[in-house]
Amino acid sequence: MSEIGNFLPMILIFVVAYFFMIRPQMKRQKDEKKFAAALKKGDKIVTKSGLHGKVVDLNDKDSSCIIETMAGRLKFDRSAISMEMSNKLNPPAK
Repeated sequence: MSEIGNFLPMILIFVVAYFFMIRPQMKRQKDEKKFAAALKKGDKIVTKSGLHGKVVDLNDKDSSCIIETMAGRLKFDRSAISMEMSNKLNPPAK
């Protein structure tokens, strides 16, 4: 019984770390992947660097998209698009 008692704090630390650090990060990555897959032409987006624009074209081969800004058209990787800021620009349809 004392052998289990010695390992109990280590087990509890791992469980707490999993539920407060690892699991939320995995959920966030899953949501971002779903968001990138759901992008469509005409969506207003914001990149992680703060560039605002509208999706003009999507390329599934290299997972990129062409964004139209006031300066012209730019090609970005879908992972460079900020999910939180883009969701604020596109309110959910009712």
